[in-house]
Amino acid sequence: MNTIDQAMSGKFSALLAGILVILAASPALAGEINTGYFGDVAIKGYDPVAYFTVSKAVKGSEKYSHRWLGAKWHFSSPENQKSFQATPVKFAPQYGGYCSDGVAYGQATANIDPEAWRIIDGKLYLNFDPGSAQELEELEGQLEKAEANWPEIKKTLAAN
Repeated sequence: MNTIDQAMSGKFSALLAGILVILAASPALAGEINTGYFGDVAIKGYDPVAYFTVSKAVKGSEKYSHRWLGAKWHFSSPENQKSFQATPVKFAPQYGGYCSDGVAYGQATANIDPEAWRIIDGKLYLNFDPGSAQELEELEGQLEKAEANWPEIKKTLAAN
């Protein structure tokens, strides 16, 4: 391998290492709102208001969007956008949109499925799969564990 090849190989290795570090930290970089590993869109672009108004996961549109807590939120209609802008805390998912089941186990799991959700006592909980969403309702104490763990997880996310 000649000197140029060695230099290029070293640069490629450094670039690859940098990308891996960024990917590993990405969920934490978003702060308290989960935007996944890439981008800055909350709930993978799903409309948080629709969970409450039509009781299903509805893909939002970039056409109707609002920035709140460092994340971009998409909505399926201008009415839903206005509702969220007026009272975002009412519609935003609990635990910053991180998997509720993961939070119950002390982890901020970025990978959620917007179709895996539950509204319990007027609050939206997202999960990584429908089984864990069901588990929140069925397992006594699961939400209590998540509530107890969230302050420390939130503090850790903010520090990163």
